[in-house]
Amino acid sequence: MAEPVLQENERIVTGYNPVVVRRLLAYLKPYRVAVILALFALAFSTAAELLLPVVLQRSVDRHLVATARRSPVDRLEEHEQLAQIAARDGVRIGEFIYLLEVDLNDIAQLEQRRLRDRGVLSRRTFTVTRIDYPQALEVVQRYPERFERSETHAAIDERQLQDLSGQTRAALRADDIAGVKRMSMLFLGLLMTVLITAFLQVYLIAYAGQGVMKDMRLQLWDHTIHQSLSFLNTHAVGKLVTRLTNDVETINELFTNTVVSLLKNLAVMTGVIVTMFLLSSRMALVTVATLPPVIILTLLFRKRARDAFRRVRQWVSKVNAYLAEHIAGMAVVQMFVREAQVNHEFQQRNGKLMQASLSEMYVFAVFRPIVDLLSSVSLAAIIYFGARFLSLGVVSLGILIAFIDLAKRFYQQLMDISDRFVVLQSAMAGSERVFELLDVVDRVEDTGITHLPHPLRGELHFDSVSFSYRSGESVLSDVSFHVPAGLTVAIVGYTGAGKTTIANLVTRLWDVDSGSIRLDGVDIRDVPLHQLRSVVQPIQQDVFLFNDTVAENIRLGADISDQRVLEAARVVQADHFIGSLPHGYQTVLDEGAANISTGQRQLIAFARVLAHDPRVIILDEATASVDTETEMLIQSGIRKLLAGRTSLVIAHRLSTIKNADRILVLSAGELAEAGTHEELLAQRGLYYNLYRLQYQS
Repeated sequence: MAEPVLQENERIVTGYNPVVVRRLLAYLKPYRVAVILALFALAFSTAAELLLPVVLQRSVDRHLVATARRSPVDRLEEHEQLAQIAARDGVRIGEFIYLLEVDLNDIAQLEQRRLRDRGVLSRRTFTVTRIDYPQALEVVQRYPERFERSETHAAIDERQLQDLSGQTRAALRADDIAGVKRMSMLFLGLLMTVLITAFLQVYLIAYAGQGVMKDMRLQLWDHTIHQSLSFLNTHAVGKLVTRLTNDVETINELFTNTVVSLLKNLAVMTGVIVTMFLLSSRMALVTVATLPPVIILTLLFRKRARDAFRRVRQWVSKVNAYLAEHIAGMAVVQMFVREAQVNHEFQQRNGKLMQASLSEMYVFAVFRPIVDLLSSVSLAAIIYFGARFLSLGVVSLGILIAFIDLAKRFYQQLMDISDRFVVLQSAMAGSERVFELLDVVDRVEDTGITHLPHPLRGELHFDSVSFSYRSGESVLSDVSFHVPAGLTVAIVGYTGAGKTTIANLVTRLWDVDSGSIRLDGVDIRDVPLHQLRSVVQPIQQDVFLFNDTVAENIRLGADISDQRVLEAARVVQADHFIGSLPHGYQTVLDEGAANISTGQRQLIAFARVLAHDPRVIILDEATASVDTETEMLIQSGIRKLLAGRTSLVIAHRLSTIKNADRILVLSAGELAEAGTHEELLAQRGLYYNLYRLQYQS
């Protein structure tokens, strides 16, 4: 069966992926309260932002250039729409109703002209003021012949108003000045609302985004550490690290910087269009007519940007993988003088990453100026047609100003979307790669429900075990042997005979293809993994120590006392060199334990296993990297380590296993010979040849 492999050269087939989006949104469930509050803040912020140009329009039309026309009260019935406007917004002074021209915009201009020709509407314009302001009342009383008045209002012909001094006109328009002040305070209040709600939505979404990133990274890590070694061995460490770091970070940026911004952008853009139609359908149609080129351009940009962003993510992953591999193997690079070749290969990959990044920037660099151009064209069209409509009396000056403001806001949101689109596409590409990793399940199934007997004796049975790493390439073929409880069985053979594979099968790092392995009569596949691996522990030929203290490298987070750690180190003869370290057991090992020797790493590995006290121990080439002097030093420690325990000892050095209770000789994945050291030498077979080759001198 083919092993699942993450594809680094996957075809680019989709842009917006609803499946990916649904899976991303599922991570928001634990933070739904914060998200809901953020959406409420978004709604208030959007509403406040859309009200700003409306407040501006009302300030201009109802307070700055608030001219009115009058209509005889007894003539209103001649026009139903005019009568409705008069009942809703008119001011009655004597026998006339005064109507602001902005309110009359609901009536078609041609119809207004007919009403003026018939005397239903006046041809002259008037200024209407409230006279409950002392300064306005004083002006009206000073020039009674110029005004028509009621108890609350007075009206004056615009031509007569211009004959008055500036100070007098200002006093007369005290109501409009007060209205401008009220609108200014409202404008300021809306700005403060935008500020506060914007802070809330950013903070709340950042909180949710950080939580999502934490949960996703934990899930990815948990998923990765439970994958089988076959998966981990076939995927570069750098690529997996990229998935866990860079790709998850792009998703964090999606939630913290992009989602709410995009929602607000779309809400504001939709609100702008709706507001435009509410203010003036004519001007709104002019504005909407300029949008198709922008929409088409955005769709083209979206497709090109999607491809570019995915290529960037792919090459970032490849560069990281190359760096991780060659930095880890730098000693080999330098020993074989391959610096120039490695540098050339890295330059090629780095160049590909640069080209991908430049193609991403190229798309953005083309899109942004074109949107700037189209926004300028749209504003020019609004100003041109708005000026014509203003001259015809179809729209008011306030509506024209509001439309210019709304159009600017619309294109500001569009430009912001183009900026966020970079993060959005990057996050979509990163999300696809993260979920691709989560969807690849290649692990040893932990379905065991049978618990091992207690106390465990440690008897091992291999019964017709066959195994292959790849289909058709057999590593073990029908291998059967018995390891009695408490005895030491050594496994020897030429390189590639399958010795290490046996160690991996006993700990279920891989599962057998056929046959069975039994521990005290229980098939190890029926035992929970955590229980199996707590009683069967290997000491591998490549010891891995973490960047932590010596004590923690022995303890590995288990609940093991300091006394037990010290005793384990003493038994395996590791306490002497540990005591000579700068801080003893609290000395922090460098990455890869570079500050101690290979033999010392092996000693710590022995202490680690002894401290965890397993019933079955596997020594896999445990002294392969230890010099002869150190090997002699730890032989007594090994004997104490194995005393009373079942053990499998895998070694090339036959001197380390001469005293084993039984020796198994593997050849080409099959059990060729079995017996004690003396019995196998007497047979003069494969073991005899191995022994003679090592000691022929």
